[in-house]
Amino acid sequence: MNEPLIFEPLPMERIWGGRRLETLLSKTLPPGVPVGESWEIVDREDAQSVVHEGPLRGTTLHELWTDRREEIFGAGYLDHPSARFPILIKLLDARERLSVQVHPPAEVAPALMGEPKTEMWYFLNCLPGASIFAGLKHGVTRETFETAMEKGEVEQAVHQLPVQSGESIFIPSGRVHAIGEGCLIIEVQQNSDTTYRVFDWNRTGLDGKPRDLHIRESMSSIDFNDFEPSLDRPHGETIAACEYFVVEKWTLDTPRVALDGGRFAIFGVAEGSVTCDGHVMDAGSFFLVPPSMQDALLKPTNETACVIRATLPLSSAS
Repeated sequence: MNEPLIFEPLPMERIWGGRRLETLLSKTLPPGVPVGESWEIVDREDAQSVVHEGPLRGTTLHELWTDRREEIFGAGYLDHPSARFPILIKLLDARERLSVQVHPPAEVAPALMGEPKTEMWYFLNCLPGASIFAGLKHGVTRETFETAMEKGEVEQAVHQLPVQSGESIFIPSGRVHAIGEGCLIIEVQQNSDTTYRVFDWNRTGLDGKPRDLHIRESMSSIDFNDFEPSLDRPHGETIAACEYFVVEKWTLDTPRVALDGGRFAIFGVAEGSVTCDGHVMDAGSFFLVPPSMQDALLKPTNETACVIRATLPLSSAS
């Protein structure tokens, strides 16, 4: 491979979504419906990234991970135990706030018939006054949280943080959370689609009926020792690092080599635009650079650009 891989995005209708993926990032969306998510990199049975152009056009991400792993991702991942590509990357547009929810930790997910999910959010664009909910307020116990659910007062039990464009936060499994209205987010996560809704602000779904809640599963998943987390404090360029993914934020004012160490990287353009091997990537574009392109350069097309760089830690292959 001597060119980056660009995949076809998968827009997802959501009751809380809007149209900013179209107006701000020029995404092609289905007309007349609220679109809350664009799945940019995904390898799931019911949703699959497909190469959009080039010699591998029409090839799925699952086929690349299964049949061409060393070529596309690197020799260091040949023994990775996951049958599917382990990272899922989305764009989210929250016109309205999302439900208060939680993802199950690995130790309880199998018993709940779910998949564990740790994720991180990079705030691509936040409207004035935007906020999120993450973790519990100090002093909240399982008992007081249950009481808050019964009274419809969950908002009083969860920690609210103001957010601005360019900030980020890590959301480990077990952390109760909700994205507030006005947030446009890049989400990097484990390959999982398990979400347990705790509280949904008494809204109805697209069918006009109240959306299902998952009280038993949520109460089994919530970390009741997770109090008032803060937004991320970057370690150099690294804004999130765990056993499932590593995410960096690069500000580019000169050309920079995309890869290191003989492994792939996935880039999402957060601000401005960049070129990679002659391909122009605008804000909201995602692309995978394979290890065969060790000398590939990312170049800002104007004075500066900002990209989010995600990859798998090599230790995750053990």
